[in-house]
Amino acid sequence: MWHLWQNIRQRLLFKVLLTVGVILLGSIGLWSYFNVTYQKNTLMGNVQTNLLELTETIRLGARYAMLHNARRDIEQIVNNIGKQEKIRNIRIFNKKGMIAFSNQQEELGRRVNKREERCRSCHGREPVQSTAEPDKRIRVFRSDSGQRYMGIISPIYNEPTCYQASCHAHTKEEKVLGLLDVVVSLRGTDEKLAAYEKHTLFFALFVFLATYLAFVLFVQRFINRPVTGMIRATQRIARGEPDTRVDVGQRDEMGGLARAIEDMGREIEQKHKEITRERERYEQLYGLVPCLITVQDRQYRLISYNREFERKFAPKRWEYCYRAYKGRSEKCVECPVEKTFRDGRVHTSEESGYVRDGSQAHWLVTTAPIHNPRGKVEAVMEMCLDITERKKLEEDLRRSENKYWAIFNNIPNPVFVLDSERLTIIDCNDRVLSLYGYRKQELLQTSFLDLFLEKERQEYAELLGSSAYIQKSRQQTRDGAIVYTAIRVSPSEYNDRKVLLVTASDITKRLETEQQLIQSSKMTTLGEMASGIAHELNQPLTVIRTASNFLARKRRDPGTFSEETVGSMLEEIDANVERATKIINHMREFSRKPEVRLESVQLNSVLQSAMDIFSQQLKLREIEVVWDLEPELPSIRGEPNQLEQVFINLLLNARDAIEEKAGRVPEAEKRIELATWSEGDRVFVLVQDTGRGIPRAVRDRIFEPFYTTKEVGKGTGLGLSISYRIVQDCGGVIRVESEEGSYARFVLEFPRTEDA
Repeated sequence: MWHLWQNIRQRLLFKVLLTVGVILLGSIGLWSYFNVTYQKNTLMGNVQTNLLELTETIRLGARYAMLHNARRDIEQIVNNIGKQEKIRNIRIFNKKGMIAFSNQQEELGRRVNKREERCRSCHGREPVQSTAEPDKRIRVFRSDSGQRYMGIISPIYNEPTCYQASCHAHTKEEKVLGLLDVVVSLRGTDEKLAAYEKHTLFFALFVFLATYLAFVLFVQRFINRPVTGMIRATQRIARGEPDTRVDVGQRDEMGGLARAIEDMGREIEQKHKEITRERERYEQLYGLVPCLITVQDRQYRLISYNREFERKFAPKRWEYCYRAYKGRSEKCVECPVEKTFRDGRVHTSEESGYVRDGSQAHWLVTTAPIHNPRGKVEAVMEMCLDITERKKLEEDLRRSENKYWAIFNNIPNPVFVLDSERLTIIDCNDRVLSLYGYRKQELLQTSFLDLFLEKERQEYAELLGSSAYIQKSRQQTRDGAIVYTAIRVSPSEYNDRKVLLVTASDITKRLETEQQLIQSSKMTTLGEMASGIAHELNQPLTVIRTASNFLARKRRDPGTFSEETVGSMLEEIDANVERATKIINHMREFSRKPEVRLESVQLNSVLQSAMDIFSQQLKLREIEVVWDLEPELPSIRGEPNQLEQVFINLLLNARDAIEEKAGRVPEAEKRIELATWSEGDRVFVLVQDTGRGIPRAVRDRIFEPFYTTKEVGKGTGLGLSISYRIVQDCGGVIRVESEEGSYARFVLEFPRTEDA
């Protein structure tokens, strides 16, 4: 019996029917519960509505009698209505809680306790509620016999017709004069509910049984019977019988599954034939495979071997393997076949030996166990893959790596291999010692940013990740000295890692030479501007001298001048001393040797600062200066002092070109245009003159060092070449456009600060 129950429990039909039965029973049960609950709530709601209407009818019917204090009329109304079958009690309480009228005479005059259930809707809270919602005033309770009743208490409010009537002594401030309590029986409602619950239960049970039985028949006909037939067919396929037909007589999914099983049977039969052919082919491949395969017993004798092994070594059957193809008289010290016999696992090793022609060969040896039916290792298959060519390639690679390391360590510049994300130094050559003072081992696994000044490390970290070439950078050596380097960055791979290959070139001496050349050019420029500067200083000195003479006269003849005039003269002296001081400080600042460091620069300010030196001498030469500056011009990266030198060089050339043209054409226009603007991420400066222009033949050479178109003794040929290099160091470009005899236009283009 127990085994029968176990078999039934394990059947799919039982599980499906049990699951569906539980779901169906639960669904119908929930539907019945909610249906009965809804019907119960509906009936109780109807009773409640009828009770409210009855209460309102009694209150309105007794209202006239109450206004005239007709007690007998009120008693008659209460007694007549209370005779109805469903009505149990009709009570009217006065404002002191005493029953004044009732359809049950024994209750008259009895005082009600405010803690009773009927009074809690208003007296259950402090302060006492004079009003309450109908659902708060309705109560349902059972009598001692178990019958249910519903009661409602309705307040009798002090209406204007009450406190204004001559027969009553109620004041206007009183809100409630009494209460009307009506109690009705719920026997009929409960009987209807019980009958409805009974009918609903019978109907639900009928629906469940009918539906479940229909489902059982459906499953048996369309699922269980076809599945049973398909199981028998698969069992025949498993036994290898040729008959794989499955006839379920259906065209639905079950029929499709049956046809699929028939197809599967035919496919299995076909696959079985293919496996047989593959086995035969495998046996052929074993004999023809190009690697060496042998099968050895526990004495390391050759049980079998493939043709490749036979071709190379011409062994004899049952010959020892170490003698057959290694020329040894005893077993190898490290023998993978022995290890496999010992632990039954696969082992790998590299072996060397000599083939029949006497040449040396190398093999990658892999051994695998061969088990007998009892699971014991009875033989070992050894497969040898010829890796002689790979060994040669490894040797070539080793020589190539040695050559690479020799080149890497002998490159004249420091070379670093950096982690592409953290910028950690993975490797570097020995040249770092000569430039930075560190040995290679001291820098490994440290940050490349440690070689920069601390305040500049974040800036160079961004540049290393985005630039292929850093034209000029400041770094520090082990002893804290500053060196200037040009850095080239190349993404690469190193031991399967993404790295940055960084090459640093020492440009400190070159920069020092350039700075000396720039400084020399500045001094030359100051010499060329000497007359203009003298005139700039002469004007405030003249004002100071005039004012001092005036004060001297004041001292000899005190009564001639007023105090106001003297104060005005002193202010003039002070203003012109400040002007002269500003000119001298500007010359001192311009002539100083700047630091080789870029900072945020506002080109409008630099251009105006350069014009402070030229304004007076341009006025003397009657050269008009036209300004067109963008007010909110973005900043660039540069060195203000060097950029000022660029603009001074361009202004000097413009002045000389205009004067040279004016010497030939006196009526020629004398004008210099200065403009700045921005487009996208670029900032532009325009310097244009109406001078003699630049001949087309020499236009491509004007930025070459020591090349000049001026007369001998009037130019060094360094101004434009130095200006070109300064603009280039700031990441910008300088272009020239000209028409001979008409104009020369220089356009300088720089990246904005955030893109510099």
